[in-house]
Amino acid sequence: MIPLAKLRWQCRRGTKELDYLLLRYVDSAYALADAEEKALFIDLLSQEDDQLIATLLGDLEVATAEMKVLVGKVRAFAVVED
Repeated sequence: MIPLAKLRWQCRRGTKELDYLLLRYVDSAYALADAEEKALFIDLLSQEDDQLIATLLGDLEVATAEMKVLVGKVRAFAVVED
């Protein structure tokens, strides 16, 4: 598996929305994920930025049910804090 510091670096995309969602997931849920979910997240990070944001915003369908669940988990961190 990728060390957490390197994974956090890969989550930095230069887009505020992507950085926010990806880093919140890594900081809150990645450590609790099983090996399959961690591998799916790394696969998700391999997407180009425009494809990744389209996936996370729901504009692009994901290929598998497992990836759909992961995208839902990542999107759950979009809750706006007061």
